[in-house]
Amino acid sequence: MKTDELVSLLATHAAPVPRHAVARRFGMALPLGIAGAMALMLAAFGLRPDLATVMAQPLFWVRLAFAVTLSVGALLVLLRLVRPGRAVAGAWAAVATPVVALWAAAIAVLLWLPPESRLPELLGHTWRQCAASISLLSVPVLAALFWAVKGLAPTRLRLAGAATGVLGGAIATIAYCLHCPEMTVPFWAVWYVSGIAVPALAGAALGPRLLRW
Repeated sequence: MKTDELVSLLATHAAPVPRHAVARRFGMALPLGIAGAMALMLAAFGLRPDLATVMAQPLFWVRLAFAVTLSVGALLVLLRLVRPGRAVAGAWAAVATPVVALWAAAIAVLLWLPPESRLPELLGHTWRQCAASISLLSVPVLAALFWAVKGLAPTRLRLAGAATGVLGGAIATIAYCLHCPEMTVPFWAVWYVSGIAVPALAGAALGPRLLRW
């Protein structure tokens, strides 16, 4: 078969991509994923009993700002990855910046503390379950986001899967903030980031299989 004939065959019955297809799919997937993470958090863990009091503290909003900022950064990357040919490299800075800022703040806090207080600051009271809890809450978000991305046109499937995982983990962290009793920056820098890394790695592993055209 000649090249011209192959191109003609591939173009037969081709229809234009619906306008705003990306916005529509993410507009459905994100609310569903957020609702799923919130419902799972309430069912599995429940709200923090003193949430109203804690919300008056600046640290609560710093913690939430980290998760929200990371969510926005991951979404920006993902919106580029679902459009073939879009440059992505620079967009990863929006993901790296909140993580690096959190790590820098954690190092500053640990250097300021006396040596005997550093390990308790890192471990808190819930280090054994924090990362696993965030990973669990990311499951409904990942399911909704993989559906959204699958219906678009990602070509870098492993990267798209990883970005989907970061977004799912960051949204799960937002939900987990309403339960988590830990209010120390070093704890978040280790265990929140670990909890987000798990769905990111899972997304990278599953992307080539689940996002294949």
